[in-house]
Amino acid sequence: MVRLVGENIENPDVYSIKDAIKMADDLDLDLVEISPSADPPVCRITDYQKFLYQQKKKQKELKAKATKIIVKEIRFGPQTDEHDFNFKLKHAIKFLEDGAKVKAFVFFKGRSILFKEQGEILLLRFAQELEEVGKVEQLPKLEGKRMTMFISPKAIAKK
Repeated sequence: MVRLVGENIENPDVYSIKDAIKMADDLDLDLVEISPSADPPVCRITDYQKFLYQQKKKQKELKAKATKIIVKEIRFGPQTDEHDFNFKLKHAIKFLEDGAKVKAFVFFKGRSILFKEQGEILLLRFAQELEEVGKVEQLPKLEGKRMTMFISPKAIAKK
């Protein structure tokens, strides 16, 4: 037994599979199972090729509507100067307003790894300055010679 639905059916109801196939043949169309998990399973009388085309079209639309996350990187040194800091801060604000995530990191060369605390202070200050446009997703974390922090936009700007 299957439940028939669709625009070709005068009275949607439960039919035997044999009757449903006969009705589809009379209309020169196919019997397509829409919801196999329902009780009884739901079928529709339609053109199968057209049905497949519409399914592909829906999948394509969903994929196009999915948001793509862009990650922009901003690199600092442990002794980054005030002017450079402000310059990179302006860029980060622009990236966050455009809806991109910001990956800020301090790269330690050679013995500069001794200034881990300076790097962490720099990144925390950076996060504090960006508080109005973004929120910290991951606090500063040392990985090898890099201390990384992620900041995501608070509200994605409407274009």
